[in-house]
Amino acid sequence: MIIGDQNDLTEAVLDAFSRTPDPRLREILTALVRHLHGFAREVRLTEEEFHQACNYVMRLGQHSTPSHNEVVLMAGSLGLSSLICLLNNGNKGQTETSASMLGPFWRLNSPRTENGGSIVRSPTPGPELFVKARVRDGEGRPIAGAEVDVWHSSPEGFYENQQESQADMNLRGKFTTDAAGCFAFRSVKPAGYPIPVDGPVGELVRAVRRPHHFRPAHLHFLIYKPGYKTLISQVYASDDERLETDVQFGVTRALIGNFVRHDEDGPAPDVQPPWYSLDYTFVMEPGEAKLPRAPIQ
Repeated sequence: MIIGDQNDLTEAVLDAFSRTPDPRLREILTALVRHLHGFAREVRLTEEEFHQACNYVMRLGQHSTPSHNEVVLMAGSLGLSSLICLLNNGNKGQTETSASMLGPFWRLNSPRTENGGSIVRSPTPGPELFVKARVRDGEGRPIAGAEVDVWHSSPEGFYENQQESQADMNLRGKFTTDAAGCFAFRSVKPAGYPIPVDGPVGELVRAVRRPHHFRPAHLHFLIYKPGYKTLISQVYASDDERLETDVQFGVTRALIGNFVRHDEDGPAPDVQPPWYSLDYTFVMEPGEAKLPRAPIQ
């Protein structure tokens, strides 16, 4: 159609996209056009601002590397990653869920570890942490034989691939739930850490005056069992002062774990106080069991 004014333009684009053969792609594209054009009208976007925005999007790609994805970092900083997770889990956003973001540090082939074993594979000073967890279905029944990947940062806030002093696969392990749907392991209490702010995401964090660019301390879990949707989770330390100001908006009530401090002798002779314990229950939903693409190859 010949465009007469700015209102005609939106109708012309919608009409052109209406012939997209794939129905889901057609639905997404037409909604995108309506909201994108509506956004430009609502904020009265200037030509200069439009060109600045295009340049900003371009720099997100330029700042990404095989080991760093600035686009995903931006999605988290806008709360979009958490929104997509909450929309697609917990009965499609109707209930609380123990699902969360994958994050950039998951690796394939973590060392298989016996139930109750340690994932500390090189000297890693810090308070000892003992985790006991259960995996259940929506009816509370135990899920036996589920594979559980665990990984987390050190007490200094570094993942093992970020710090040469840590052994390969330090603070990583793969467990299998027992007949009662349980698994347990020993580690050290993780610390929170900053996201990279040397690129476009950092510009946003500073421009909107976020109080900091840190993520609160957390443990990562990826739980896989055929017949169930793969559960990706993060369990946050209840004593972290940044729970309410996570720069990636990942903390939900369901994901706050009760990290209990103990000042008495530990559960093993070599454990000195203070040490911590965590008891947590994961709930898996029926669905397709598939693994995501590992951010670290």
